[in-house]
Amino acid sequence: MTMTVELDARAKEILRGNDRGGYTVPTHGLYPYQWNWDSVFSAWGFSTFDLPRAWVEIETLFASQKADGMVPHIIFHQVDPGYFPGPDVWQGGGEPPTSGISQPPVAAILARLMWEGDRDAGRAAITALYPKMVAWHRWWMEHRVVDGVAVVTHPWESGRDNCPDWDHGMAGVDGSNVGEYHRRDTGHVDADMRPKKIDYDRYLAIVYAGRSMGWDQARVLAEGPFLMTDPAVHFILLRAMDDLAAIGRDLGQDVAEVEGWAETLRAAVPDMWNPDLGAYDAYDLKSGQWANNLGTGAWLSYLAGVENAAMDARLTKAWDKVRYGIPSADPEGATFNPKRYWRGPSWAVMNALIALGFQRMGHEAWDARLRRETADMIRIGGFAEYHDPLDGSPCGGANFSWTAAIWLTWAGRD
Repeated sequence: MTMTVELDARAKEILRGNDRGGYTVPTHGLYPYQWNWDSVFSAWGFSTFDLPRAWVEIETLFASQKADGMVPHIIFHQVDPGYFPGPDVWQGGGEPPTSGISQPPVAAILARLMWEGDRDAGRAAITALYPKMVAWHRWWMEHRVVDGVAVVTHPWESGRDNCPDWDHGMAGVDGSNVGEYHRRDTGHVDADMRPKKIDYDRYLAIVYAGRSMGWDQARVLAEGPFLMTDPAVHFILLRAMDDLAAIGRDLGQDVAEVEGWAETLRAAVPDMWNPDLGAYDAYDLKSGQWANNLGTGAWLSYLAGVENAAMDARLTKAWDKVRYGIPSADPEGATFNPKRYWRGPSWAVMNALIALGFQRMGHEAWDARLRRETADMIRIGGFAEYHDPLDGSPCGGANFSWTAAIWLTWAGRD
């Protein structure tokens, strides 16, 4: 109990320490701006002890929503010349300037949880946010859904930058002409825990391609060098549609459009099934190849309420290979690396999203196990960006906002 109280206090201290007045950075130094889904998780964390500040976090994020409905993945509130790639590279427009892509749409999922915690206190905020979230979901359907399946035009748009899902698509991107640049991330964190230089070269090539198109999203989708289906984003978007519709109904809104989007996404779930892998999988629309990778995209099927006995078997087999949470890639896969970013580590935020799925599906024992393992992982490795699933040791950045938020909202609660 004493450790729990101490970790509660430390988690709140981290969120306050990363607060920049209206928005939260993921962690000091490594990530100096407002990141889309990091920010929403931070809001969820703030809601446990400062609800007004929690709503301000999401309001600040949506204040940079584009005219077409997109909510950018980075908002560059203050100049920080040490960060690369910054606003001068992205040229995404806006004031403050932004990037030109988005990130997984978790806002409706977590905003609903926040609102249900105190409907009276959150009514004004959720009422103002609702049409903005509808507009963002419409953007996803118009610009990032192909034949009913959610896609990403950059690995960064998935939020899972270097996961093995993207290996096929990244192999087709020419990163040889991006020039010299200096990465800040490897100056703050062990380079063996970050994407490799060849990955970054290709990331930048995709950014430069989008910039050359003036971030015309129709062209980015049709002509960009990278385009893959993403079951993780698909399942997040599907769950977010269900939550957005529930919010809308409670507010007395006509939710037929949102419910229609949800049905489109739900009907396409079988199209993401890779029969050779025996799991939901990413697909490279450029090369026509499956990723053939078992990982986060498959595990998030529970979040969307998708019943699949075969996935239950695949999950338990992979999960039983590690000790601390659910790995971001199959421990038996050839590319598994327990410390390199999205190629194997356990992420508290992903564990929490998967647990929301377990709760939805009635998997109480799995929810309890995952909560316990995530809590133990944080007790061992602290509030790290992510953790080694084999020994719980910390990886990536320290004093991370979203890990602190997950402790306060889920992992540290009985």
